[in-house]
This record gives sequence, C-alpha cells and structure tokens, in this order.
Amino acid sequence: MSENKKADKITAVKGMNDVLPADAPLWELFENTAQSVLQSYGFQQIRTPIVEETKLFARAIGAVTDIVEKEMYSFTDSMNGDNLTLRPEGTAGVVRAVVEHNLVYEGPKRLWYKGQMFRHERPQKGRYRQFHQFGVEAIGFTGPDIDAELIMMSRRLWDDLGLEGIRLELNSIGDAAERLRHRADLIVYLESHSELLDEEAKRRLHSNPLRILDTKNPAMQELVNGAPKLLDYLGEESLAHFHGLQKILNHNNIPFTINPRLVRGLDYYNRSVFEWVSDKLGAQGTVCAGGRYDGMVEMFGGKSTPAVGFGMGVERLVLLMKDAAEPEQPAQCDVYLVHQGEQAGLQAFVLAERIRDAGLDVVLHCAASNGGGSFKTQMKKADASGASFAVILGDDEVANHVATVKALRDAEGAAQQSTVPFDDVVDYVVDQIIGDHDCGHDHGPGGHVHHHH
Repeated sequence: MSENKKADKITAVKGMNDVLPADAPLWELFENTAQSVLQSYGFQQIRTPIVEETKLFARAIGAVTDIVEKEMYSFTDSMNGDNLTLRPEGTAGVVRAVVEHNLVYEGPKRLWYKGQMFRHERPQKGRYRQFHQFGVEAIGFTGPDIDAELIMMSRRLWDDLGLEGIRLELNSIGDAAERLRHRADLIVYLESHSELLDEEAKRRLHSNPLRILDTKNPAMQELVNGAPKLLDYLGEESLAHFHGLQKILNHNNIPFTINPRLVRGLDYYNRSVFEWVSDKLGAQGTVCAGGRYDGMVEMFGGKSTPAVGFGMGVERLVLLMKDAAEPEQPAQCDVYLVHQGEQAGLQAFVLAERIRDAGLDVVLHCAASNGGGSFKTQMKKADASGASFAVILGDDEVANHVATVKALRDAEGAAQQSTVPFDDVVDYVVDQIIGDHDCGHDHGPGGHVHHHH
C-alpha cells in the first residue's frame, strides 16, 4: 500500500447502529429509570447468552412464524457443527435458563433482562437488525393480578420517563382448545372468501390463520372485521381471568381498549395479551408488548408452570424521549481542572484524584492535545464542558499552596472567584455543589451520587 493512499473506510453493518456519546445520556436515563422501576416491584435481573441453539427458538416461537422462517441470524458452529442463532427475542432464553437451573423450585420468580436482539428485517424507523430490549418475565404466577402488575409497572415507567400518549390495548386469546375451535371456524370462513385473500394470507391460511387478522392490507379490512371473534370462543376460566384483569385495571384508573384483533406474532401466547402503542412513531407504533405464555416452561421440559411477561424496544422509547424532552446538553463533569506550568500540571493530578474521591466528576485539561493551554483557551473548554466550577492552578497558586476556584454557572452572571487553600479545595467545591442542590445533588443521567459527607 503506497504511503499516500487512504485505507477504505469500514462502516457499520446496515441496520446495526452506534449509540454516540451525544445520545448515550438518554439511553442511560432510560436504562436507569427502567431498572429502578423494575426493582421497585421486586423484579431481579437475569442475564442470558446472546447465542442459543437454533431449535430453542424454532420450538418456542413456532417453526412457521416469519421470525423463524426468514428473520433469524443462524449459523453452523465451525468447531462442532452445532446449529446456533443470535437471539431474536428474550423470553425463550430466560425460560430455558429457568428450567435448566430449576429456578422456580422454591417458588415463583419475578425476572427482568436487557440486551441486544437480532432480526434480519428491512431496517426502518424504530426497527433495526440489532435492537435493544428490556423485558420482564414473571414465572410461576397464575392469577390475573400479576398480569395487572406488569401493566401497572410499565405505566409507571412511562410516567417516570415523562412520556405521554402511550395507550394500552388488551385482548384475551384464550387457551389452546378454545383457539383450536376458533381456528377451525376461522379457516372455514377465510376459505369461503378465498378470492379476497392476498398472497401472504393464502400462505398463512393453514399454518397461522390468526395472523391474517393482524394484516395491514386495507383491501382485507372488511373481510377481517367480519371474521369469527376469538373472544366469543372463550370458556369460563379464560373469561374469568380476562374479567379479573379488567377489574384491577379499572379499579386503578388505567384506561385501556379491548382490541379483538390483537394476537401477537409469537406462537407461545395464551389468555392475556397486551400492547402499549404510540401514534408518534409512524407505522411502528408498538413500544411494549406482552402476554401470558403458560405452556412454554413445559414445552422446554419443565413442570407445567404459568408465566407472563413483556418486552419493550429501547430504540423506540428513546425516540419518544427525544421527542418529549427539551434538548439540553448534559454536563460532562462537575469540575474542570485548568492548569499551566509543569509543577501545576503535576499538582493538578493530585487535586483531580482528591475531588473524584469525594464523589464528583472531573475533567482534567490535557494541554498537549487540547490546542495548547493559554488560560483563555482552557476557560473556554471549561465553560463548554458544562462543569459547575473551574479549578485553576498556575505557578502563583502552586507557590502559595492555593487554587483559584471559579463558579461557571452563576444565575446573576456575576461569576465569583475565590482563592482557596490547596488542602481545602475539595471541601469547598463539594459544599458549593451539594449546598446548591440541597444535598440532593443529581448527577443527571446516570445518577451516580456517591458523596461521602
């Protein structure tokens, strides 16, 4: 390669995105808020591998679903020939772990997970090939009260994130026997109108006719509206469960609409299914979806165990947060350390470490790479960092064992400046910053307050 030829740029895989430092605070805010909401309901985190055996998903999700047929990233392990897949969703892996480690042996479990999922879809707004989910699985709980708890928990998250206009849609898809009776009638009905079915619907007619009801094709809406409704096929127990859930939601003033066409795309659901939908995202309106999957634990070789869960798409929720928030540049640090001269440079490190020991964030000016180090240049950088204070060390300061502390965020614009003995700088800065915030010093997104008073 000749000296002057630039190497080709390598770019990210289509549909797999970087989260850059400018967006990271929103992601962190989402993750921290979600984590604290889930913990406040007694949910514990579980982390499962990103790669699982392909048959896990084929069994859980259903071999004739779009996901398994065309969207999974699957490969053969070149070492031993195993068929492996990057997880397209989170529930199957969690249930596999619960069965493998016998987690419900001593009682039901409330679990949550977060992480990357992979689907080979056409990328569009809010839909990516690598996407992130937070999900919860409550395993071992029978009644409608846990279904309601999941819904109330997700609503609390929207409130805590300041998101509005996310509405709840509910349905019950009954139990297997009820679905089979409905399915038989549905196939008869659809076959009698086969001239109205599009290609996709014809392909699904015998493999997964319930999904036809979910079609977005306007030409089929009338046909779908006239189809037999699953709710009419529900038996006593399924209905009691569904009414029990509605009763709790109504008692807690949680508005919802019953959407009889809400089926969810995965084979493993039964009884309650729900979606939280926003109109602000175009066609991809669902931000959180879930339901019961009472048969899955048994399907994976465990004892029959009821379960309910949901998953939410972090990218979509971050888009909504962006939409809702006044964009403000979060501060990079609390204190920016300005210094000039060799001795001051050495002392600046000592001081920076002491301030960090006290629980504050410090950016130390790097003279060599930050375009030289005139005080004026450094003060500009200090200002741009969003720090509350600049701490300044020069030859004079070092000689007198002091530092100059300058407030950068004074409301009246009269930024005051004080000379503080070197050993008192930490206490001085901490008092100023914490005093300012009434001891509730909020570190913005990330909220890692660890002050030692």
